[in-house]
Amino acid sequence: MEASWRQVAGGRGRARGRATAAPSSGNGLHLRGAGGGREKGSVGAVGPGPSPRGAATPAAAELMSQRKFEEIKKANQAAAKKLVEEHFSSSSEEEGDEDFEGKQGKIVANTFTTYTTQTDGDMRELERTKQYVHEAFQAGAMTCLICIASVKRNQAVWSCSGCFCIFHMPCIQKWAKDSQFLVSSPLTDDDFGKRDYPWPCPKCRFEYKRSDTPSRYYCYCGKVEDPPLDPWLVPHSCGHICEREFKPPCGHKCLLLCHPGPCPPCPKMVTTTCYCKKAKPIPRRCSAKEWSCQLPCGRKLLCGQHKCESPCHAGNCPPCPRVSRQKCVCGKQAAERSCASPLWHCDQVCGKTLPCGHHTCEQVCHVGACGQCPRSGKRFCPCQKSKFSLPCTEDVPTCGDSCDKVLECGIHRCSQRCHRGPCETCRQEVEKQCRCGKHTKRMPCHKPYLCETKCVKMRDCQKHQCRRKCCPGNCPPCDQNCGRTLGCRNHKCPSVCHRGSCYPCPETVDVKCNCGSTKVTVPCGRERTTRPPKCKEQCSRPPTCHHTSQEKHRCHFGSCPPCHQPCQKVLEKCGHLCPAPCHDQALIKQTGRHQPTGPWEQPSEPAFIQTALPCPPCQVPIPTECLGKHEVSPLPCHTVGPYSCKRVCGRTLDCQNHTCMKECHKVTEIDAFIGKNKAGPECLQCEEGCSKSRPLGCPHPCVLPCHPGKCPPCVQMLRIKCHCKITSLYVECRKITTADIDEKNLLSCCKNQCPKELPCGHRCKEMCHPGECPFNCNQKVKLRCPCKRIKKELQCNKVRENQISIECDTTCKEMKRKASEIKEAEAKAALEEEKRRQQAELEAFENRLKGRRKKSRKRDEVAVELTLWQKYKYSLLPACALVVLVFAWYIARDVA
Repeated sequence: MEASWRQVAGGRGRARGRATAAPSSGNGLHLRGAGGGREKGSVGAVGPGPSPRGAATPAAAELMSQRKFEEIKKANQAAAKKLVEEHFSSSSEEEGDEDFEGKQGKIVANTFTTYTTQTDGDMRELERTKQYVHEAFQAGAMTCLICIASVKRNQAVWSCSGCFCIFHMPCIQKWAKDSQFLVSSPLTDDDFGKRDYPWPCPKCRFEYKRSDTPSRYYCYCGKVEDPPLDPWLVPHSCGHICEREFKPPCGHKCLLLCHPGPCPPCPKMVTTTCYCKKAKPIPRRCSAKEWSCQLPCGRKLLCGQHKCESPCHAGNCPPCPRVSRQKCVCGKQAAERSCASPLWHCDQVCGKTLPCGHHTCEQVCHVGACGQCPRSGKRFCPCQKSKFSLPCTEDVPTCGDSCDKVLECGIHRCSQRCHRGPCETCRQEVEKQCRCGKHTKRMPCHKPYLCETKCVKMRDCQKHQCRRKCCPGNCPPCDQNCGRTLGCRNHKCPSVCHRGSCYPCPETVDVKCNCGSTKVTVPCGRERTTRPPKCKEQCSRPPTCHHTSQEKHRCHFGSCPPCHQPCQKVLEKCGHLCPAPCHDQALIKQTGRHQPTGPWEQPSEPAFIQTALPCPPCQVPIPTECLGKHEVSPLPCHTVGPYSCKRVCGRTLDCQNHTCMKECHKVTEIDAFIGKNKAGPECLQCEEGCSKSRPLGCPHPCVLPCHPGKCPPCVQMLRIKCHCKITSLYVECRKITTADIDEKNLLSCCKNQCPKELPCGHRCKEMCHPGECPFNCNQKVKLRCPCKRIKKELQCNKVRENQISIECDTTCKEMKRKASEIKEAEAKAALEEEKRRQQAELEAFENRLKGRRKKSRKRDEVAVELTLWQKYKYSLLPACALVVLVFAWYIARDVA
């Protein structure tokens, strides 16, 4: 279930690598160290590693990385397949229909089971954590008690560290601000800001300091600010290990992923002994390390006489339960008392003679000496002005001076002589002010003065007046009930009248399913918006149709779904059973209702009524043959009868060449032995021409109508082209179609010379023939040397075969040499001319740089003297060419 939990709480297929489950602790919530070990390989926790350092080329490194990735991919797929087979192979059909919330509950339950599988773990301590984690996965389960609204995934929240209740961040910030303002508002300006007034949690009243007012949104463990929204993590969780200290602290930290609610008990394994230290140390969970061996404790009790007989226990031993006869502290009386309380006092006066010898001790049963006589030593007179030294047997006399003690009024003094006993009441008349300070009156000083004016100040609730007579200003807190309607809209505030917002309603409401067997507890006020829980029990309502029992379905609200069982009523016409779904309560749209009179009147919604529909026509298939006996098809029972299969009839007509093209129809068979393929009188009559295939090469159709047997020979004249494609010839069609290859060549010959040209360019000398012309051209052609000076006449076929060639003689070579010398002279002259021109331009440029002709700024003119060749080259070139031609002609004439 580790992979399943990773899908819910840590991301499906996401390899965190921060918390893994130990093999000894079973399946868990990514535990690390819960059973004393650490599992290295978790599903989806590996990926393609870096390329090895010694890779020869990037291609080799990429290939190695790809191979490693494929291996890890196969390992992950095998591990996932194994998990699915182990944990879901035994699922029943009903389990497949369970909703996703039920599967989440099983995953959470299996996760926390690892905390109690060893050494007598207490499952009750995990209920709070399980409840918070389960509510975190349910949509709408977490409710802000301040605004009575659902806490969504994408909303900033704050969690109380006392009760772990979750509130919206704006709601708790406003609550803290209002609470601090209400506490500090009755103070004066001098006291404001000098004290750090706390604010309470809306649910558990746990008090926080002003500095603890939330200002930023953190995850549950407090590590990540503004945790990103991840659909594969617990809402408002960072996905890291919690690592919060356990409460009570034990030195270990929480190993779950960041989660809501309190941390579960510490799952670490420690070796510890029992309370009385008599048993041998055994390994136990750190959360349950204190245990009892159930042996007698044996420690000496406080009485000092007996030993503790209780089983091995924690803390101090209980008081001694035994009873014994014990004397009081003065030793005059003895009584049966508990051994745990040996010291006790009787109610008799001590009565021992004091050291003076004249008086006795007046203290009640006491421990120790009685002390000196209280009348011994120097004593004062009643007014405390005179001091006398007298024996303890004589009383102190009065001094005769005035008493002068402050009377009960606190203003005047006693005017009598020194006297014994209390002073009399003050009887002086004074101008007294009432307690509220609004009225004055002359009256005796000892009498209080309270006016009848009622206080009109508002009490601390700022709603009700004080209404106390002669109030000095310290109005008491309001003692009336608040009575305001709470945010749940169901109850009124039971607190004493107060200022500010009322605390959220502490009540919870059970939202039940229709049958009441499944319920979910939500804060009061959320029952209106909370969807009823999905009940796994079967609906127990009686069927509303003609069936004896209805289909099995889950408990639900409203009417049961329509019955989908087969009707199974016997049809009257055919006797078959109706296979259609039950139609006793079909919804039919009501017709004939009021129609709107105009476009201004809104049309009413269509109304549907439940009514029983008659059974549909029988659909039982009955094998039936079509009219043309082409097929046997299963027809519905209510449509059995002669029918056409819509195919073409296909029976052979009298012409034996075509078939009947009518749609499947009834056919009267005249002779039953002929078969089903013979056309009958109802079939079509063939009216087409002969469509039989003609001999190869005959383009003419048969002149007879569609007939059986072979067609007669074709006697029509066929126009064809001769081999040379010039002359058109007319031949009987049957001759050309029945002739062999030689006869066809002879029939296609026009007896004229072939007009085709040979590859050499001359005309073929053969008579009109098929195929390519033979290459035997004997016509004379002229052949010249490469310089075109020597010429000879030879046969065309020998020249084409490159058997004869004419080479240039010495005269031709001499003419070529002279022509090349002339070209070299011309090129050399042109190069010298270009050098002279460039030199002239360089000299002109240097003259401009030296500053010559700065005033006139005229362009330098360079006078270059032209050579004879430059002056007369255009007239010399034609003359030279003419001389060369004359010389060549002369040499050619001599040779000829």
